[in-house]
Amino acid sequence: MSIDTTAVHAGRGDLAGRGVHVPPIDLSTTNPLPDVGLGGDCYEALATGGQPLPGGTLVYQRLWNPTTGRFEAALAELEQADQAVAFASGMAAVTACLLAAAAEGRRHVVAVRPLYGGTDHVLANGLLGTEVTWATADGVAAALRPDTGLVVVETPANPTLELLDLADLVRQCGGPDGVPLLVDNTFATPVLQQPLRHGATLALHSATKYLGGHGDVLGGVVATNKEWAERLRRVRAVTGGILHPLGAYLLHRGLQTLPLRVRHQSEGAHKLAHWLCSHPAVERVYYPGLPECDPRRVVGRQMSGPGAMLAFSLRGGYAEAALVAGACSLITHAVSLGGVDTLIQHPASLTHRPVAEHAKPHAGLLRLSVGLEDPEDLRMDLERALGGE
Repeated sequence: MSIDTTAVHAGRGDLAGRGVHVPPIDLSTTNPLPDVGLGGDCYEALATGGQPLPGGTLVYQRLWNPTTGRFEAALAELEQADQAVAFASGMAAVTACLLAAAAEGRRHVVAVRPLYGGTDHVLANGLLGTEVTWATADGVAAALRPDTGLVVVETPANPTLELLDLADLVRQCGGPDGVPLLVDNTFATPVLQQPLRHGATLALHSATKYLGGHGDVLGGVVATNKEWAERLRRVRAVTGGILHPLGAYLLHRGLQTLPLRVRHQSEGAHKLAHWLCSHPAVERVYYPGLPECDPRRVVGRQMSGPGAMLAFSLRGGYAEAALVAGACSLITHAVSLGGVDTLIQHPASLTHRPVAEHAKPHAGLLRLSVGLEDPEDLRMDLERALGGE
């Protein structure tokens, strides 16, 4: 089936048999135990990363929830993965991946900047007991060690939209059976890019963004193989990072319109990026749909489209960027991205504030998450903010 059809129907295959049309929300925090023996077996299976036993009990919501499981199944299908594991936030998902690798005695991580500021911060500061080596996209193989547990990348990268060749990174990792490659796929979504198809081991999303799509739910999710899913569920069961069922319901619902939203938002971003390229106040535009921003020709080969995120730097530097961000009226000055309305923010001051000074985004750079509004209305708002009207 096409991804449009999959997005609508994934995770809903048993609804007709249940006599319902919309997935139910199971809010129960605890579940009756049939007897001590079976209850204990079910607890053991779930607490160690397994899935519910046939005819058994779910025991406790921290271990498993049916509504969350439906969203996981749907996302796994969209990412063409064996399984997916959902968390209370994107950073909870990142944390679980790092802890799962460390639990196997592999605390060393190779990472390629730029990354989301929160991910950069947790790696750079060793908050979870990991050690990081920062590498260029071409230098990953040279940075690997016997105790390397993960290679962490983001493409398109936050906030400057750099594109990485996943097949080349997998090769540097030693192939699909080498060091696991974790790809933050938040900006692309499975509509535009499916990292596991190119050999990556884990595809991570801040589900808060495009998957939810309406700025009203917090969540994270990782699509991966069966072995890694079990590791992640084991960490999640112990640390309590499971996605709440109400959030899972909203995210599952958001998937139904994901392809339509992403494609329409991408069209708007394409128009705005080309307009910004010709604006006298703009020094540079960062957008995967521009040839100069895609030297490896990733779009059309690895990605099916350039996406709806863009960034631009202003000739006036920080002072002008601060003025423009605050002068927008239709466009909301706020962090986050991927919603139906357009957002603008200054990464160096906000999402990437914790990043080391030498790796921070340009002080004059603004990031734009293009929503579903008419691109002409957005252009006029930016024109006014840039002092053109």
